[in-house]
Amino acid sequence: MRLGGEWTRSIRPIEDRSAIEIIDQTLLPWRVCWIRLAGLEEAAEAISTMRVRGAPLIGAVGAFGLALSLRADPSDDALDEAAERLIATRPTAVNLAWAVARVVRAVRNLPRGDRFEAAWAEASAIADEDALCCEAIGHHGLPLIAGISQRKGGSPVNILTHCNAGWLATVDWGTATAPIYRAHDAGIPVHVWVDETRPRNQGALLTAFELAGHGVPHTVVADNAGGHLMRRGEVDLVLVGTDRVARNGDVANKIGTYLKALAAADNGVPFWVALPHSTIDWSLASGELIPIEERSPAEVTELAGLAEDGGVRRVRVASPGSRAANPAFDITPARLVSGLITERGRCPASEAGLLSLYPDKA
Repeated sequence: MRLGGEWTRSIRPIEDRSAIEIIDQTLLPWRVCWIRLAGLEEAAEAISTMRVRGAPLIGAVGAFGLALSLRADPSDDALDEAAERLIATRPTAVNLAWAVARVVRAVRNLPRGDRFEAAWAEASAIADEDALCCEAIGHHGLPLIAGISQRKGGSPVNILTHCNAGWLATVDWGTATAPIYRAHDAGIPVHVWVDETRPRNQGALLTAFELAGHGVPHTVVADNAGGHLMRRGEVDLVLVGTDRVARNGDVANKIGTYLKALAAADNGVPFWVALPHSTIDWSLASGELIPIEERSPAEVTELAGLAEDGGVRRVRVASPGSRAANPAFDITPARLVSGLITERGRCPASEAGLLSLYPDKA
C-alpha cells in the first residue's frame, strides 16, 4: 500500500534470494526502517518480538525464514527443526503453522540440492496469494460499506476497528482495512474510529499510520470508548481482522475484540470479521480449542513513546511491584459475529457458512 506516497508491500524479497526485507514495526510510526532477515534465527526473532506481526504477514515471513534455513542446511533434520522453531514463535495465529507446513510439503520429497529453490518459490507464492486474497476481501467487503452509505444518504460511514488488520499485518491491502481503502478510493465518505489497542497500541501506532498515509479520515480513541460511541449511534459498522477462525465460526483476535462484539450486539451494530482462507483452522471444532498466547507482563506495565528530544523512550505506567497478566488474544463466539468476509465472498460465521464458500473442506 502507500508508504511515503509510493505503493509498496510489507515484505521485500532480495533479488539474489539471500534475504528478505521487512519494516521494523516496533519503530513505527516514528521511524520507517527496513531491516534484512537473512536466516532462520533472524526471521524467528522478528516474529517473536513483533518486528513483524499480523497473522498473514508472519505466515509469509515464516515461509521465507524456512526457505532461508534450507539455504544453509537442506537436510531432513534441519528442515524439521527449523519448522518447529518458527511455529513456536507465535502460537495463536494459524497462518504461521499453515505457511510453514506448506513449504515443508513442497520440499519434503525433493533432493537436498533442490530444496532451497523450491522453498523460495513456495514462499513467494504464499506472499503473492496473500496480496491477491486481501485485494479480493476488499472487493467483497465494499458492498457492506456502500450499502450503509446509501442508507445514510451519503453521510460518512463510521467504522470502528480494533488492533491493526491493515497492510502492515498482511503482504498488501490488509483484511479489515481492505474494504475501507476500497470505499475511500471509490469516493464513499468514511471515517474510522481507531481503537488504541492496549497493551501494544497497534491501533494508535500502526492503523492510524496506515490510514493517514492513505488519506482516510480517522480518530484514535481509547479502547473503552467503543461501547459509548455505539450507544450514541456514532458507529455504523465494526470491522476487525482475526488470527484464527475455528470451524464453527468462533474468532480469535487481539484482546479486547470480544468486548467490542458484546457492545455491538447490545446496540444493534453489525460486527464483521475479515480473513483469508489461511486463517481458517478446519481442525478445531470451536474457539475454545484455540491456544491463547501469553506475552510479557512488561507490555502491560510499560509503554514506548516519542520523547521531546525525538528519541523513543520506554516508561513504566503501572505501580512499582505490581504484577501484570498479558493474554494477547480473546475468543469472540460465532453468535456475536454478523458474518465473515473472505477472498471468496461473505458468509455467516458458522460451519455451514464457511463450507458454502469452501465446499472442498467438507
